[in-house]
Amino acid sequence: QVQLVESGGGSVQAGGSLRLSCAASGRTFSIYNIGWFRQAPGKEREFVTSINKIGGRTFYVDSVKGRFTISSDNAKNTVYLQMNSLKPEDTAVYYCAAGGRLGSRSDYEYDSWGQGTQVTVSS
Repeated sequence: QVQLVESGGGSVQAGGSLRLSCAASGRTFSIYNIGWFRQAPGKEREFVTSINKIGGRTFYVDSVKGRFTISSDNAKNTVYLQMNSLKPEDTAVYYCAAGGRLGSRSDYEYDSWGQGTQVTVSS
């Protein structure tokens, strides 16, 4: 089993920045891929970005390219999501998830999920 804990959410004004963290514990050696998803009120959960633990390849949804950066500190079993130039439409609960394959964008491909952290961007 893998346990994931997100942190770093909060409220910012448009144009601001936040850095989310996803700390993994348990069978971390089995983690191949970590993804970030988000769910806004009344909307379906959507893929945001993912990183492959071996090789570090990253994938982003078009709406965050150039603004968000995913990175991994394997020694700390932690994945970060640096979010810059935030927009009100980025407001959502952000979840990290472990599993999937390289570049997986479907939530059903991920096995383990964190509890989520709220990000609110005001205009």
